[in-house]
Amino acid sequence: MPKIVDHQKQKEKLAEAAWRIIAEEGMEHATVRRVAKEAGISLGSLRHYFPTQSELLLFSMQLVLERIRKRASSLKLDGPPVEDMKLILREILPVDEQKRYETEVWLAFTVKAMSEPSLRKFSNEIYEETKSAIFFIIQSLENLGLASPNLDVFLETERLYALIDGLALHHLQKGDEVTPKLMESVIELHLESLCRRNS
Repeated sequence: MPKIVDHQKQKEKLAEAAWRIIAEEGMEHATVRRVAKEAGISLGSLRHYFPTQSELLLFSMQLVLERIRKRASSLKLDGPPVEDMKLILREILPVDEQKRYETEVWLAFTVKAMSEPSLRKFSNEIYEETKSAIFFIIQSLENLGLASPNLDVFLETERLYALIDGLALHHLQKGDEVTPKLMESVIELHLESLCRRNS
């Protein structure tokens, strides 16, 4: 009886192999040949799924986004609003090994998309989706009456987005200094600074 191959699982296996190589050795080493070897799959089989490195990288980033969405949708948001907001933001910061891999892939994908038109559309979609999630958090502070008076929702959305990106990049550069605990503390302090002070 012929062996039934789960093609989606094979593609995910290849994407995860690409994640490891990008995180441990850098984007330049994530060639189709190297990824095939890391995944224990023949080069011909890899090319059947992903004829080019760009297609492999695109799927890898799509898988990252899919897993972030899945984690976010499974969060139990039944605590104090600001605590729930911290939980949401924690899903897009590299606070554990899995999220660090995802951040490495995101960074490699973003850089590659600058010179690869076939990747630019999805890169822009990621940017807009992330920005929308952050806008929702800032807007919620205002809607719930928690925000400081005269808070500019659009400006604060950009500021928080820049803070998250900066923390993620600094963690990748200096993980021993910009630790997960430090990143979470910075985000907590920032959110609290946006809230109305109780008098």
